[in-house]
Amino acid sequence: MAGSDTEGDEIAPLSGSGPMDVMTALQEVLKTALIHDGLARGLHECAKALDKRQAHLCVLANNCDEAMYVKLVEALCAEHGINIIKVDDNKKLGEWVGLCKIDKEGKARKVVGCSCVVVKDYGKESQALDVLNEYFRN
Repeated sequence: MAGSDTEGDEIAPLSGSGPMDVMTALQEVLKTALIHDGLARGLHECAKALDKRQAHLCVLANNCDEAMYVKLVEALCAEHGINIIKVDDNKKLGEWVGLCKIDKEGKARKVVGCSCVVVKDYGKESQALDVLNEYFRN
């Protein structure tokens, strides 16, 4: 179990100063889901996961330039009662879900934009997941 404790320690300094904000919690949940192979990235994968009701959470980028893309994802989420959260930048979302290369200094390079991500499997329960669930209850 020692290996699972070290994964969360990387993000602990960000949230150690007080209560975790929603975007930090979202980033941690996406990272955990990525490790456990629980993400669907891109319109095709997301639409399939949403339609099959495999999705727990949907993340959509605000700067998506295709209106029909946003309309489809929002309609599928509304139809199946899936929580949706919006982030500002698709490049930032792409980095959070692993669509980038990491250089020697640990900085993200060649980040690919991602306008939609669906979490099919959270991986494990965490404080970040509790923060997101509380956000959706309010």
